[in-house]
Parts: sequence; structure tokens; C-alpha cells
Amino acid sequence: MVKHESETLEEHLEAELRSLRPPGQIHKLWARTKSPAGALVLALLVLLVGGIVANTAQTGGGDIRVESVRFPTASGQTMAGLLYIPNTATAKTPACGVVAIHGYMNSSDTMDGFSIEMARRGCVVLAADQTGQGASDPPAFAGGYGGPGALAYLNSLPMVKAADVGLVGHSMGGWASVVAAASLPKAYSSVVLVSSSVSTPALEPVPGTPTFPRNIAVVEAKNSEFSSLMWAVPKGADFPQSTRMQTLFGTSSPIVTGQVYGSIAQGTGRELYLDTDSHPGLTMDPYAISQTVSWFQRTLSGVGSTPSSNQIWYWDEIGTLLGLIGAVMLLFATGGLLLRTPFFRPVARPMPDNRSVRGRYWWMSATLLVATGVTSFFWFNTWGANQFKAGGIFPENLTTGIATWAVGNALIGAILFAVWHFSSRPAPKQALAAYGVAEPNGRIDIPNIGRSGLLALGSVAGLYAGVYLFEWLVNSDVRLWVFNIKPVDLTHLKAILSYLGPFLVYFGVLSVVLFGQIRPRVKSLGRFMAAYTGLLTIGWISFLAVEYGVLFATGNLVTSSQPLLTILAYQFVPVFAIVGTALGYFFWKTGRIWTGLFAAAVLVTAIIGAGQALQAVPW
Repeated sequence: MVKHESETLEEHLEAELRSLRPPGQIHKLWARTKSPAGALVLALLVLLVGGIVANTAQTGGGDIRVESVRFPTASGQTMAGLLYIPNTATAKTPACGVVAIHGYMNSSDTMDGFSIEMARRGCVVLAADQTGQGASDPPAFAGGYGGPGALAYLNSLPMVKAADVGLVGHSMGGWASVVAAASLPKAYSSVVLVSSSVSTPALEPVPGTPTFPRNIAVVEAKNSEFSSLMWAVPKGADFPQSTRMQTLFGTSSPIVTGQVYGSIAQGTGRELYLDTDSHPGLTMDPYAISQTVSWFQRTLSGVGSTPSSNQIWYWDEIGTLLGLIGAVMLLFATGGLLLRTPFFRPVARPMPDNRSVRGRYWWMSATLLVATGVTSFFWFNTWGANQFKAGGIFPENLTTGIATWAVGNALIGAILFAVWHFSSRPAPKQALAAYGVAEPNGRIDIPNIGRSGLLALGSVAGLYAGVYLFEWLVNSDVRLWVFNIKPVDLTHLKAILSYLGPFLVYFGVLSVVLFGQIRPRVKSLGRFMAAYTGLLTIGWISFLAVEYGVLFATGNLVTSSQPLLTILAYQFVPVFAIVGTALGYFFWKTGRIWTGLFAAAVLVTAIIGAGQALQAVPW
């Protein structure tokens, strides 16, 4: 009967998509998207469809209520999260509870799969933002990463059966779960660590033993990038031989996957699940979610008997992806509409002469641009994060590293461009015009630059209007796996303003190189945008293909000492895909670098600044 209901829900989701896609209508609308008004309508339609699909999945077709919550903690910070409340959970009929905690560089939405599936089975789920991440107060890592505060809050709710609570954490969220279990030993019943551990060489909150934490399952990835950090073994396939894990399981022999060690009835149950996946991959892995559900079905009371393989969470991921696509489409629709207004119409200038390199020199220049960004990524990031410690001005370690990389690449790019520029001996006025910097007579049009900046801000505001609309509709970010565009609050706005300068410098130099030295000779806007999207993403795609090809073949990354930055590079693919299309679009429309430059700098700074952990309180 339960399975039949789930199948009906999936059919309902598919029917929703079909009903919003009447035959012929989308085709007619698509034909009109050359008009900014048509593009705006299509963007909003995609956003709306995504919201409906995501909301239907999150609410289990109406059986679950999802609320954004904020709550104070004993450490003095206010935390935020999403609360999933099944209709069957009330003060008169309290239900089991689950605290789901994401890993570093993420937020509560990362745990949607675990949250949705446990809420479908009758548990009240709190998907919490770690301290200093998402919408929770900084600094990051404080208050046991927010684990104790989240566990205390869930236990305080009248619709939750006290102590009948499970903790599931991914990566650093696993550490938060272990700290919570140590701080509030009577407030939980079991734990699931998803690609995480009870302790690390860098952090020893509490050691794992055969009796602590109570009833713990470990869901690990054979191709984990963090095998050494988490369980002190060279690669994920060696997890069963981990001395650290064996100590937790109370054995000195290799651990047998799928076998329960200890006694669930006595609270000493331990089990290892090993999947062929990567560290971040487990957050969207049906196997990891299935084993988590199965463990909680055995260690918590009142969990529904719906088979753990019966899952619908992926519809939420489809919906949030549509939301992301719709929000990005709004950037171009809004920019196109604004360019038709009397105030912004003068920003559109004729396309300047193309004096870029040709033939093999174009390919050499493009290859150098691509290679420079990727090969300098680790060094500049590491150096910047070490040199500029988190404080009021630069409060995010990872963003500081990325900003340092951006400035370093701008410096390298400026030097290489200057060598080419002076070796080609162009007339100064003609060169500045051809690069999209100045007018045909060589004059820098300051008023036009200011108006271009306002156009960029208006276009980015259109995108963020979609982000806020989507959050209002479904309490969720627009996202693709580990990449999301989060709403900007006042705390993160301060951080964004601090980092804007370096990204303006980077995109200023990048724009001159892209449109002055290696501008492609194509005759359509679509090809122009596609060319720059390819240029800016091909390096990162190739880098990740090599890294993960080697990881899945050998069990180790090529750059095994930099697993965090390798995972961070995932996000550079969608970021530069958006940036490439935006730079190409606005240069084609305005004939100058300024609108695209400002739009890219503001958007990228906002995406990174609002999405990374705050190690310090911004000014």
C-alpha cells in the first residue's frame, strides 16, 4: 500500500510537469524568446515549474509541512534551518526526530534527500545550517559546529518524542553530530556518519569507542577524497582496515560491510556501508540515503515501514535545478528589457573592430588563458588563505583564497596581454576602441561606464529576484548539487562588499583579454556566448575529469593533498558557464566590456560570498 502511494506521488509529479507544458505552447513561447519580454515569461515559467516540482517532493505531495526556522543556542548564536513536519506529528502524537547536518561549504539544502525521506516516514526532521554557514550566525565551527544547538532545539519541540532522535551528518556535519551526542548524551538514540568520522588528526572532540556514540552507522565512499583525514587510511577501499574505525567497532579485524557489530538493543550497534562514490557524491546517492533510512528504521521507534529503496527526493533536485535555470535566464531577460528603456538605450554601441589574433595564435592564446587559471588555482588559494587570516574585513577563508587567485591571475593576464599588445604595435586610440574599452576616437566615456554599471546591477537584481521568489515558494535555494545561489542577507552583504574589489580587477583584465585579444569571429549571438562559455569552463572540466578519472581508477586524487579545493573546483564549472554567457551577451549587446564586467564581478562575488563559511563576524 505504501509503495502504491509513492508511485501515485511520482505520477502526480509527472502530471504536474505535463499540465504546465501544453503541446505547442512552449514551442511558440520559445520562438518568441528573441524578445526580452518572451524570455522573461519563459524564465518565470521555468522558475514556477521548478518550484512546483520541488515543493511537491519536499512536502511528500502535501503530507509534510516545511518551515524555515531560527533558534537561539547555548553558545550565544542564532542558528537557522529547515523543519520538516509530517502531518501525523503533533503535540498529542509526538513523532521520532532526525537532525540532519551538512558539511563544510554547504547549507541545509544539501541534506534534502535525507530530510525528505525521513520526513516521509513520519519523523520530524531539522536540517540545520551549521554555525557560520547558510543563514546561521558566524563564526563557523563555534558551538560544536552547531550540532548541540540543533539537537537541543529539536528535542524541545512538542511534536517530537524526546530522545527518540537520530543524528545524520555529512563530512563536517558528522563531526557536529558526534559533538552533539557527547554534549547531550540522553537526547539522541542513534547516529549516521555520511563520509565522516568520530575524530580526525586535526580535531579530536571525543574519541569513538565500542559504546560511544550510541548505535552508529558509517556510510562511506570507496572513492572518498578524505579517506586519510577521516579514517587515517590511504584510500576509501581501505576503510575496513582502518584502525580508527576498528576501535569504534570494537574489533581488531577488518570490518565486514553490512554486518552489525555490538547490539542495537543495548545501544552499541555498529555497521559499515561502503559505496562506489565520492565524498560529495554521497549527498545525492540513493544507496547512502537508503542505508541511512534503514539504520534509523532499526534504531528509532515510530519510523514508517516504507522500504528504504522507495525514494522521491530526486524530484526536489530536478525542481531546484529548474529554479537555477530560471533564475539565470532572468539575468538576460532583465538585461534585455532594460536595454530597451530610454535611460539604458544609449549603452548599446556598435560592435568595435575585431583586432584579435587569428589562426594558431588564437588557439595558443586561448590555451594559455585556460591553463593559467587552472594551474595556479591551488597555489594562489593556499597562499592567500594563509597570508590573510579571517577577520572583519576578509571574514571567509575560502573566499579570501579565491580572491587571491583572482588577483594573481589578473596580474599574470595583464602582463601577458601587455606583451602581446606592445609587440603588435597598434595605434593607441584604435586599440582601446577595439578592446571595447573606449569610443572610436579613443575617449573613455565615463557617463556610459556609470550607466553600464547600473545596467549590470539591474540585470543581476533580476536574477536575484528569481532567487528570492524561489525561496519564498519552496523554502529552498536554486541549486545544482553542491552549487547554489543563495539569497543575500545583511551579514553576508558586508562580506560581499569586502571582496568585490578583487573580483572587479579580475573581470576587468579578463574582459580586455577575452574581447581584445581572443575575440572569436562568429556571426551570431548564440555562438558568441557559447564560445566564451566554452573558453571559461573547458579548463575546469578537463581538470576535474583528470582528477576524478584518476581517483576512480586508483583510489586517490592526482592532487591528493588538496581534496577540499578540488571539490571547490566543482563550483567553478557552473559559475564560469554563467559568467561566460553573461560576458558574451552583454558585449554583443553593448559593444563595450563594462556591463558584462560589472555584472560578472557582482554576481560571482555574491554567489561566493553568500555561499561560503564565515570564520569571523564581518565588519
